[in-house]
Amino acid sequence: MTIRCGGGGLVMADSPTVSASERIPEAEVERLKAAAALLRKAERPVRILRAVTWGPEVETRFFAAQARELPDVTYQPLDAGPVHAAIKEAKTKIDGTGPVHDWLRRTADTIDVAADMLAGLGTKEFHRKSLLLYGSPQTELMNCDVRPLDLARMLDYVLSSYANLEINLNAKTDVLTTTAAEMQPRMQAILNRHFGNDDAPHVEIIEHLSAKALAGSKYIRLRRDAAFSDRDVAQLVQHEAFVHAGTSLNGAAQTAFPILGAGHPGTTRTQEGLAVFAELISGAMDPSRMLRLADRVLAIQMSMDGADFLQIYDFFKDKTQDTHQAFENARRVFRGGVLSGGAPFTKDSVYLEGVVRVHNFLRIAVQETRVDCIRLLFAGKMDIEDMPAITALAAQGLCVFPRFLPPWAKDLRFLLSYIAYSSFLNRMNLERVRGHYQDMLANCAPTPNQAGSSS
Repeated sequence: MTIRCGGGGLVMADSPTVSASERIPEAEVERLKAAAALLRKAERPVRILRAVTWGPEVETRFFAAQARELPDVTYQPLDAGPVHAAIKEAKTKIDGTGPVHDWLRRTADTIDVAADMLAGLGTKEFHRKSLLLYGSPQTELMNCDVRPLDLARMLDYVLSSYANLEINLNAKTDVLTTTAAEMQPRMQAILNRHFGNDDAPHVEIIEHLSAKALAGSKYIRLRRDAAFSDRDVAQLVQHEAFVHAGTSLNGAAQTAFPILGAGHPGTTRTQEGLAVFAELISGAMDPSRMLRLADRVLAIQMSMDGADFLQIYDFFKDKTQDTHQAFENARRVFRGGVLSGGAPFTKDSVYLEGVVRVHNFLRIAVQETRVDCIRLLFAGKMDIEDMPAITALAAQGLCVFPRFLPPWAKDLRFLLSYIAYSSFLNRMNLERVRGHYQDMLANCAPTPNQAGSSS
C-alpha cells in the first residue's frame, strides 16, 4: 500500500496512479533502464573515498617528524577513459525530455566529472573538479544570500561558548570510555532490530580506518583502537545505519533503475544532509558534533585561502587538544588535494549545506502535504532535485517505496508536529524577539547553574 497526498490531506491507495498522457512509453522506459544500467556500470570504478584514502604509515611518518613536515602521500590516479566511454554510450539512450531524462543526464555528467577528478589526484585539477561536484564554503544556499561558511561561523561563535560547560565536551556522558569491542554488540543488536537479522549490516572491527566508523549496505566498520561515548552510539546509528545503510539497501532493491543503489557525488549533498538531519531530529546531535562539522567548513575555507596542512593541523589541535584527531581532521580537508594549500577537497562543506537543504525541503513538503516525497527520499541514493524523476518512476511502478526508514520517517507524527510549529516561527521578526529577550536576560542575576554545573 502506498501513501499519497492530496489537497485534503493524507490518503491511502493500493497503488500510485498516473494518467495516460503522463505515462512514459514502454519503449522509452526500456531505453532509460538500459541507460541507468550503463551509468551504474560506469560509476563502479569511481570510488572517491577509497581513492583518496591515506594509509596508516602516513600518520606514523608525520609524527615521527615531530609534526613539522608536510605528510608524504602518494595516489593512484584513475584512468578516466573507460568511464567516459560508458557515459557516452549511456547518453545515446537519454535522448528525450522529461524529469527522468533530466535526472539521468545530471547523473551522467556528475560521474564524468568525478572520473576526471580522480584522474587529477594530488593536483589542483582535483580541487577544481571538487568544486564542481561539492561546491565550497562560499556556495550560496538556495539563492538566499547565505552560505555554509556563514552557518559554520555562527555555529562556531555560539557553540564555542559552551566548550567548557558540563552539558557539552566535559559531560560525563561524552567521556570516551566505550571501546570498539564493546560498541560492536550494542550496535549489532540495534541494527538487527531495525533491519531484521537477515538484512542488518554486519558490524565489523578492523585495524585501520580513516574515521572511527564507516558504513556500507552490508557492513558498518569500527576502527579497533577508537574510543566512543554514549552519544557516539546514537549518532552512528542514526547517521551511518538508519540513513546511509538504509538508503543503500533500499537502492539495491531498485532493480529497474539500479543507479539508485549507487552513491555518487551527485547524491552526497542530500545523503549527508539527511544523515545530519537524522541526528538532529532524533536528539542524537550535541554541540561538540555540530562544532566538528562547522570547523571542517572553516578549515576548507582556510585551505582555499592558502593555509597548508601544517597550519590546518595546528587549527584543529587548538580546537581538540588531541594530536591524532587533529591529524584526522586535517587529513579530511587535504585528502586528494594539494598539501601546500590552496586546493583542498571540498566534500565536507556539504554536511552543513545539505542539512539546510533537507530541512527546507521537509518543511515545504509538510506544508504541501507531500508525505510520499518525504519517504521517497529514502528509496535509494538520490538528490532532492531528483524528486520529480523519482515520483514519475514511482507512479509508474518503476521505483519501489523504501522498505527501510529511520524511525522518525516511518512514524512521522513528531516530524509533522515539529515542522508545522517551526514553520510559523519563521514568520516572526527574529530581530525584535532577540532585542526583547536580550534586554530581559541582561537584567537576570547569575545563578549557580549558569556555568552548567549541577545543583
